[in-house]
Amino acid sequence: MTNRRVSLFLIAGIILFAAGIILFLKISTVPMRPILPSEIPYDDLRSATPPSVAEATGSPEASLIPRSSPGPSRGEDAPKTSLPDALNLKIPFTPQAPHANWEAPYKEFCEEASALMTAAYLTGKDIPNAEYADAELRRIESFELDRFGYYEDTSASETAIILQEHFGISSVALMRNPTIDDMKRALAEGKAIIMPAAGKELGNPYFHQPGPLYHMIVIKGYTADGMFITNDPGTRRGADFLYPPDVLLSAMGDWNGTDVDVTQKVIIIAG
Repeated sequence: MTNRRVSLFLIAGIILFAAGIILFLKISTVPMRPILPSEIPYDDLRSATPPSVAEATGSPEASLIPRSSPGPSRGEDAPKTSLPDALNLKIPFTPQAPHANWEAPYKEFCEEASALMTAAYLTGKDIPNAEYADAELRRIESFELDRFGYYEDTSASETAIILQEHFGISSVALMRNPTIDDMKRALAEGKAIIMPAAGKELGNPYFHQPGPLYHMIVIKGYTADGMFITNDPGTRRGADFLYPPDVLLSAMGDWNGTDVDVTQKVIIIAG
């Protein structure tokens, strides 16, 4: 073997060794995704727990639940049941752009996608593929144009109307100024939560930065270490995306017609 061949083998070996070291370092620095609780279907939880925090019918405006209220069907002195350490509702996921087309109207479809995911969970359906999701989102858009005259930036109360009138979900309520415990309790009762937010304040690294001005996500559970499990339609990586509770409470805010009012803390509770 000539000196030239030896040199080439040595160089190739060094390159392979260095590439292996780099790959190892990259893998070792990627945070491990925590093991999430098993997903629970809607009927399994609802058959085991009585309605309480958000059992409401009629118009969303009439079913507003103040933070201090124990709920329409709970007495003032009724004891609160203990919460599970962790919980994960079986809410199917779709991004708001099922075919990765983030131009209009899909860039505006976070509310529509959140409503679709929630309705699918409550009616025991799945979102089987992108074609199905795309068609359903466009049907919601048509409903909004007929009902509101627009589809962009629907508020919490308008999104509740989509659930009630388009999907026929009777038990829909708004809760102002929810606490972490309020949200966990609603989830423990099998209810889905839709949260409007100032998108830029969420800090999701997968958003097209700096993130959307106004956004909606579905909260579907929480982990034993206190993180909330969400379906965030603003990214194709949004299924079971984890957010710290303080981030959600800080970003929570309703659309006021021109901007996100983060002083107006509200969530939609459905189920």
